[in-house]
Amino acid sequence: MTKPLSGKTALVTGASRGIGAATAEALGAAGAHVILVARTAGGLEEVEERIHKAGGSATIAPVDLAENDSIARLAEAIAGRWSSLDILVLNAAMLGTLAPVAAIDAKEFAKLLTLNLMAQQQMIAAFDPLLRASEAGRLIGVTSSVGAAPRAYWGAYGASKAALDTLLIAYGQENANISPVRVAIVDPGATATAMRRKAFPGEDQSTLKSPETVANAILTLATEGYETGKRIRVEA
Repeated sequence: MTKPLSGKTALVTGASRGIGAATAEALGAAGAHVILVARTAGGLEEVEERIHKAGGSATIAPVDLAENDSIARLAEAIAGRWSSLDILVLNAAMLGTLAPVAAIDAKEFAKLLTLNLMAQQQMIAAFDPLLRASEAGRLIGVTSSVGAAPRAYWGAYGASKAALDTLLIAYGQENANISPVRVAIVDPGATATAMRRKAFPGEDQSTLKSPETVANAILTLATEGYETGKRIRVEA
C-alpha cells in the first residue's frame, strides 16, 4: 500500500524529544523524508535511528534556532538539496520560568521571545519559497492554551504563544488566495512531555496523553485538506 506522504519532504523543529520526536516518527512512517532539527545531535540521532529502523528516511540538522544566521544557513542547505518543502512543523519552544508578570526576568524573557517568536517568524520567512514550491505546502504550528486563555504566572510563555498564533494566522491569510500553502495551529493540551514535567513537577504523567497522540493529530493535518487557519486542540 502506498504511504500517504511518499515522495514528500517534511521538516520538524524540536525533533529530539517529546511531541517533536513523535511527530517526526509519525511523518516518517507515513512515507515522508523527515528533516530533524534541534540543538542536541545525540537526541536527533536516536530519532533518526528509530525512523530508519521503521523503514523510513530522515536527515538530522543540529541547529540552535536562536543563534544568529542559523536559520538562514539551514534554509540554504535544504534548498540546495530539495526543490520544495511539503510540511513544516514549528514545534521548538522553551517554557521559561513561571512567574508573576511584574517579576519576569528581562534577560530570560528576551531569550524566550527569541526562540518562541522571533525564530518562528524567521523560519516562516526562510522556508516560504520552498513551501510555495510544494503542490500542497502545509505549515503546522504547535501552540498552547495559555496563548488564547491567559493564566496567572504563565504571562511570558503565554504572550509568546499568543504572538505566534497571530503570525501563523496572518501568514495563512496572506497565502489563502495566492498559493496552495495552508496553515494550521495545534494545541496539544496536557501531554506527557519534559516541558510539562517542568511546569507541573508533582503531576503523575501516566495520567496524561502521550506525545504520539498529538503526533497522530499533526499527521492527519499533514495528509488531509483543510481551510487555512484551522485550529485544533488534541484531546486524550
